[in-house]
Amino acid sequence: MRNSALGSGCCMVLLALASTAHADDESLSSKFQALIGNTNPAQEDWSLHGQTTGIIQGYPSFPAAYSGVNSLSPEGQWRNTETATLFMGRRLWEGAAVYYDRELYEGKGLGQTFGVAGFPNGEANKAGSWPIKTNGARLFIRQVIGLGGPTEQIAADQNQLAGKEDISRLTFTAGKFAASDIFDNNSYTHDPRTQFLNWALMDSAAWDYPANSRGYTNGVAIEFNQEHWALRYGIFMEPHEPNQGDLVFHGTNNVGQVVELEERYKIVDNPGKIHFLIFYNRNREADFSHALGALDVNAAIAQARSFGGVKYGFAINAEQQLADGIGAFTRLSWNDGKTEDFMFTQVDESAAVGLSLDGKRWGQEGDTWGIAGIINGISADQRKFMEQGGLGLIVGDGRLSYSPEMIFETYYSIKITQYATLSPDYQFIANPGYNTDRGPVSIFAARLHLEF
Repeated sequence: MRNSALGSGCCMVLLALASTAHADDESLSSKFQALIGNTNPAQEDWSLHGQTTGIIQGYPSFPAAYSGVNSLSPEGQWRNTETATLFMGRRLWEGAAVYYDRELYEGKGLGQTFGVAGFPNGEANKAGSWPIKTNGARLFIRQVIGLGGPTEQIAADQNQLAGKEDISRLTFTAGKFAASDIFDNNSYTHDPRTQFLNWALMDSAAWDYPANSRGYTNGVAIEFNQEHWALRYGIFMEPHEPNQGDLVFHGTNNVGQVVELEERYKIVDNPGKIHFLIFYNRNREADFSHALGALDVNAAIAQARSFGGVKYGFAINAEQQLADGIGAFTRLSWNDGKTEDFMFTQVDESAAVGLSLDGKRWGQEGDTWGIAGIINGISADQRKFMEQGGLGLIVGDGRLSYSPEMIFETYYSIKITQYATLSPDYQFIANPGYNTDRGPVSIFAARLHLEF
């Protein structure tokens, strides 16, 4: 395990700031608004927020009949990841604002972020690094056009200026951001910095969403919001090679498109939401059928890549409050599975269900306990590819005794201060990489998160 000056330094600074603000019973956001002379914090012209998250994660040794290039090592290991982000926003004119996020990151996931399709650390990605690195994570403009009628108060948040907006509105977002910033949201399971850690819980696993190796893309999203529903559309750039850092413009042959309908409702005064999402990606994905039977399936699929490859699918993502402080959720997703995965992970079908419980129910307000289960699977074509030694984005043991990947996760988030939480986490993974010849593996983690 490597130690991080970035993670510990940022944590200490943010914890000191948070403790000071907590002692004064005044938020850091309020202090910032006062500093820039804004006397109405309900209508922000500037926004400044920050976060830092450190995760240590590991497992004891587990049984494995064999290992390959993309296998999780059966030898026990521990790894850590740290991120720190500064979120800045500025109102430009009526309804418009520009946002910029600067990000520092260090560390890699278990096994160099290979070996499990439902990877156990949402803060780890395939562009991890041991030296500290920095990048501009987001830079986008957002224009809101009110359509009249009742208004609602928008709360101050990361990449969100406080202010009043018409409930009936059009919102345009253009620039660099994450597709999952706008699509596939879920109140109980979307943010690995504060909620579940597993990739298949933070997003719908079978949606190979447009992104570079850090999870960001360039694109445009349009949202039409009404009181009880919203309709969204986005079109985004994709990389030239699987998991590549650089995005490439090649017209409509290299873009991902997504449409989402969100329905909001109540059941006996308990609010709920359901998201119906469909996606259609075109890029250089090769068809598995072009590689099967070749002497070297990995060389064959690389040679078969050409613009015009297609992947399509859907996701259903629902959340429902069951009672005060108790929420349930489910994620169901599927893609056609005919072409290789290009950007997110190797999942062609996934089902996840879980519960989120607020600590106020047992006298610990601010704490959260979450439990969830996941089943991930791959298509028949991708199975054959992996059986013949195929390596994908994240898994591939050189051969395969197939069974769905089954994952259980539970975490408990402890509120330390108004701005800091500490969360132990446990995950049990059966058939990692869809392989019955490997595992099961128990993965333990601790996460410290601070934000203002």
